[in-house]
Amino acid sequence: MIDYNPKEWFRYIFYFQKADTVRKLTPLILTIGVYSAIVAYILIVYLKLGDNTDLKNISLMHSLLGFVISMLLVFRTNTAYDRWWEGRKQWGTLMNSSLNLALKINGLLDQEHVQERDFFKKMIPNYGFALKNHLRNRFQPEEFEDSAFFTKSALNMHDHIPNQIASALFSKVIELQKKGILLPEHTILLNGELESLSDICGACERIKNTPIPLSYSSFIKKFIFTYCLTLPIGYVFSLHFLVIPFVMFVFYILASLEVIAEEIEDPFGEDSNDLPIERICKGIHTSAQALLK
Repeated sequence: MIDYNPKEWFRYIFYFQKADTVRKLTPLILTIGVYSAIVAYILIVYLKLGDNTDLKNISLMHSLLGFVISMLLVFRTNTAYDRWWEGRKQWGTLMNSSLNLALKINGLLDQEHVQERDFFKKMIPNYGFALKNHLRNRFQPEEFEDSAFFTKSALNMHDHIPNQIASALFSKVIELQKKGILLPEHTILLNGELESLSDICGACERIKNTPIPLSYSSFIKKFIFTYCLTLPIGYVFSLHFLVIPFVMFVFYILASLEVIAEEIEDPFGEDSNDLPIERICKGIHTSAQALLK
């Protein structure tokens, strides 16, 4: 995720970062520009059509459909942002749950239980890193810290790794209760944070595995493409060859909204506008290390 100051208008008007939509859409924008030039040449120079042709009335269609396409794109971007914001709330909850779990374990386990404290100190951050990698469909063993009670060799790489770590955390709490190190009421005290791990994982998987329906996304792309293909026909008689930059600019605006929505609807990747989950995982690790040292 890119950190920036939203109040700096002038700087970001002329700022083009790596993932900017201009770079992504440049081939299509140039193609639309060439197409508009060909249409303008055929209608004005080759066919020599004047203002009395009925083709200029196509611009009426754009006036009618402009409101429709704007509403569709607003709904599309709002839906994508809702997914992005829901993902951010879930990872904020994970940060809070991890911190609360570490705080409670620190208060409940005496300093003499060195290995037990070390287990939670390492496994709480391990869950965050495992969830991050799970949502990116990979596993990075170098981010997993071994403890005396649970090592990466105990993980089944073909199974759900975050659930395995959550299960290990819950099993350790139950084991400590059976040994008398924790009281039954302590288990109840820790239950909320332990349950939230699976709830957060399920919510993030729901966001990732439920994309915008293909028919809806495909329809918007077809709508934008058709709308822009007919623009030069309707406006060439009033703008002449100035219709070329006009159509290119309109296409850039409409297509950029769709590209932005595509990028943020899956907020767990490594794109510039995705969530800073790497930073959150490091924050969980730092907090656990400080509390359970």
